[in-house]
Amino acid sequence: MSQINNPKTFANPPFSHRRFLFEVVGISKKEDNNFHYPIRKSGSTFIVVPYARMKQEIRRIHLLGGKIVNITPLSGNSPLSSPTLNTSTNTDVKPMTVKPKEDKKDIPLNIYKPSNPFLGKCIENYDLVAPGGSGVVRHITFDISGGNLRYLEGQSIGIIPPGVDKNGKPHKVRLYSIASTRHGDTRDGKTVSLCVRLLEYQNEAGETVYGVCSSYLCNLKVGEEVKITGPVGKEMLLPDDEEANIIMLATGTGIAPFRAFLWRMFKERDLNPDYQFRGFAWLIFGIPYTQNILYRQDLEEMASQYPNHFRLTLAISREQKTPDGGKMYVQNRVSEYADELFELIQKPNTHVYMCGLKGMEPPISQTFAAEAAKRGMNWEELRKQMKKEERWHVEVY
Repeated sequence: MSQINNPKTFANPPFSHRRFLFEVVGISKKEDNNFHYPIRKSGSTFIVVPYARMKQEIRRIHLLGGKIVNITPLSGNSPLSSPTLNTSTNTDVKPMTVKPKEDKKDIPLNIYKPSNPFLGKCIENYDLVAPGGSGVVRHITFDISGGNLRYLEGQSIGIIPPGVDKNGKPHKVRLYSIASTRHGDTRDGKTVSLCVRLLEYQNEAGETVYGVCSSYLCNLKVGEEVKITGPVGKEMLLPDDEEANIIMLATGTGIAPFRAFLWRMFKERDLNPDYQFRGFAWLIFGIPYTQNILYRQDLEEMASQYPNHFRLTLAISREQKTPDGGKMYVQNRVSEYADELFELIQKPNTHVYMCGLKGMEPPISQTFAAEAAKRGMNWEELRKQMKKEERWHVEVY
């Protein structure tokens, strides 16, 4: 969205591509408005808003203290003049509200159910943690060419481990975020990949207990079959907007959906003629040690190759320190880069994603709330606003 600076004539566009002139007052009262067009010191500010962004922009203007006094449809066959010359004519136009038309997306869901799972075959299973790192994390790829399974970036599939539980019943489905794009790691749409950490803990008796499904997957051999269900999930889907800002907050295997995002954005451009990412992607990735930077080589290569479009920020808790000497976690990076993050968040095409262990959500939310308060904002209201606009996405487990 931009303010009117230069006169220009347009042909009559379809209604979905129409634009509207918002006359807004009151924004000038907030010094830290983070709008990316000039704000008048007094009187009205005039903003051109695309039809598809009207609902989001109205909410954002209200959130920042502004008041919309007029909405004028812009004619597609007349030149747009400077708003400073048009203020007298706008008073005769009655305010109008238009509900944006939502694009419907073909989202595959539950193609295979637990009662009739798909039998995939393991074709790859390798370690992602470098020597000296913490724990076991594997990248596992399944051949799905023998069925109808398809999926989108940000979705999950279910795995049914063999055997029965302590009650003698078949094991229930475990969900895992998909770590590959819709094209799969083989780039032919015939595979799906997961990023799986071996669950390991001590019980009350001091015995080591391994997760049923994670140990099953981490020990899979090439050629073995796996019961797969799904796909499921709409919460973490990547927007179609090629110029969107994508902020990704991840810990550990929470990198899985973001690997899919980044591969689609940067490594599969030749496979996506209808999706050529030109926006800005920022991954803030929390891990305990350098050796635990999953997919490190690829991430660093993308950051180097696309410096204007991809930024990689690491929070290595056992190696890096905060200014006060504490451990460095994702929330500390959020606080460190709060000015940039809040500037991005207030743009209507910015999406924020969070994925990882449940424990990451409270401290990150608390940090956002504290940083918002410093800037005179109410984080809970802003977060709810983003959620309504489908720009706030959380998947923790």
